[in-house]
Amino acid sequence: QVQVVESGGGLVQAGDSLSLSCAASARTFSTYITLHIGWFRQAPGKEREAVAAITWSGQQTYYADSVKGRFTISRAYTSNTVNLQMNNLKPEDSGVYYCAADRNIDAMRSGAGLGVSYWGQGTQVTVSS
Repeated sequence: QVQVVESGGGLVQAGDSLSLSCAASARTFSTYITLHIGWFRQAPGKEREAVAAITWSGQQTYYADSVKGRFTISRAYTSNTVNLQMNNLKPEDSGVYYCAADRNIDAMRSGAGLGVSYWGQGTQVTVSS
């Protein structure tokens, strides 16, 4: 009943920028409008970690310490998308980035996203040094 699809990954060099997009859809608009959206990433051999999240209203955003000041999450209601603008990318930002949706913002503010209800298939981001 809720679908989440990411796009925009790729291979870039350190210091470059990249934008990821998450398209979320639900059977009803009333369902979609109450979903908080978050981005997670997982590097090979490492645990999945929260990167950024935005409340359904768009008024509150949360970032992992490692990306603060470099990443920006924003929400566009007209297109039902959430964007993650990533600037000054570092090799340690590499990994599979997942978009997720849930009514519990706390589940997406930190940690590995255990208990988050809806996930996209993931998109690869590779930052070369």
